[in-house]
Amino acid sequence: MELTKKNKTAIIIGAGPAGLTAAYELLEKTDIKPIILEQSEDIGGISKTVNYKGNYIDIGGHRFFSKSERVMDWWLKIMPLEHSDKRTNEIKYHEKTTILNYKHFDKLSASQQTTNVFGDDVMLFRNRVSRILYLRKLFSYPITLSLDTIKKLGILRVIKIGFSYFFAILFKRNPEKSLEDFFINRFGKELYETFFKDYTKKVWGVACTEISSEWGAQRVKGLSITKALLNAISNIFSSDNTLKQKNKETTLIERFLYPKYGPGHLWKNVAKIITEKGGEIHTNFKVSEIHLINGMVESISATNSITGKVKMFSGDYFFSTMPVKDLINSFNIDVPAKIKEVANGLVYRDFITVGVLVKKLKIGTENSLIPDNWIYVQEKDVMMGRIQIFNNWSPYMVKNKDTVWLGLEYFCNDSDAIWKMTEQDLSEMAIDELVKIGFIEKADVIDSVVIKMPKTYPAYFGTYNQFKIVREYLDKINNLFLIGRNGMHKYNNQDHSMLTAMLAVENIINNQTDKSNIWEVNTEEDYHEEK
Repeated sequence: MELTKKNKTAIIIGAGPAGLTAAYELLEKTDIKPIILEQSEDIGGISKTVNYKGNYIDIGGHRFFSKSERVMDWWLKIMPLEHSDKRTNEIKYHEKTTILNYKHFDKLSASQQTTNVFGDDVMLFRNRVSRILYLRKLFSYPITLSLDTIKKLGILRVIKIGFSYFFAILFKRNPEKSLEDFFINRFGKELYETFFKDYTKKVWGVACTEISSEWGAQRVKGLSITKALLNAISNIFSSDNTLKQKNKETTLIERFLYPKYGPGHLWKNVAKIITEKGGEIHTNFKVSEIHLINGMVESISATNSITGKVKMFSGDYFFSTMPVKDLINSFNIDVPAKIKEVANGLVYRDFITVGVLVKKLKIGTENSLIPDNWIYVQEKDVMMGRIQIFNNWSPYMVKNKDTVWLGLEYFCNDSDAIWKMTEQDLSEMAIDELVKIGFIEKADVIDSVVIKMPKTYPAYFGTYNQFKIVREYLDKINNLFLIGRNGMHKYNNQDHSMLTAMLAVENIINNQTDKSNIWEVNTEEDYHEEK
């Protein structure tokens, strides 16, 4: 076993957004050397971008928008905004202080976007469009009671939705014990059963009654029919096409930034900066054992998946983005039985993307691509949960601009039959489902590929209701910081994961042992849209 030289270092498990942000912040603000251990050969975690024959796949679809100006500035520091002035047809090179200052983004219109100013390492300014496919019809998302929605749902169902909503306002379920209670309190039983109940089970594999209401509080926050309607009315009378949307619910955000070649493009740039500044990134290294002495982490043993050799990494500080259950099971000490039981009972949802390249879509108008970034597939007769249209995220994601590059998303457990299917069978099933819902003609399929991502979504069921005791146990290890989505078993967005890393580094700088500020990210009032 090889032992690395001991110096002032931070060992970071995972090269996703949280791990990479932690390393970058350490290099910028401290003299601590970061060493990242990544078990895969990729950079970016679930925010990586997969290049398949020149066509790029974004795993899950990542909007680059945050309520945090700090995060927005951070992204734009790595990748400036690409734009041109269409009035004079001349490229405008902004001063660095302008391009990096969030308040100036509000002055950039949607038309000021896609001229190659800074080469490939740029952010594009994108408009968000997403809809729901239900009854073989496309509904705006979030659902609004527009004439189009009324026509597609039928007046009788719309009346039932209205009465159900007002009933929910008058007779709220209190306390909210489950996700079902959460949804019904905000949308009424009829709308919940129409658009939320079955789709949520498709995503999570269990009924809403089995999922903690905390999931809704974190992911949907203050969204309701009232806010969706007010947003729709506001849009009618507003001509604002800027990024200034801080007072909107995250679900209603209509504009965002996006790296030219997908999220992995940005994170590879971050990784490059880290190594250039003296940090280390070791890919294909899976943590095999975490060594604790006197209540502190002293070192980590990791196995190289290619050579099979074990290497020990010693450090002063340790950041973990690995799944909590794996972290606990890696300890070299006897963990209390109850802690281990709860950790092993935590549930994760796995994720499959089937990339399908087609000549054209059957849905929409014949001569133009539908505008959606993604479409939620509400239909009960297919397993598919969502469709990404990568052309609309960035035109550079597609090698041949005359083709359409789709990402068909499936939510499952690694014990499910679909996870165990061969790539060929999965591709054939996905293509058949696209045909079934009237999205494409099978003769128009050019190529396909399958990408599997384990433990993509930490679930709010299983033993999650007892997770507090695991958190308290781990928080007592002063030099160990849990950050990121899986590291905290918390369904964070990309920006939330980054903020947890930033705060962890600040705690080290300030010698702060209380880690509650890290856990409050995406739950604290300063971040809530209601603020």
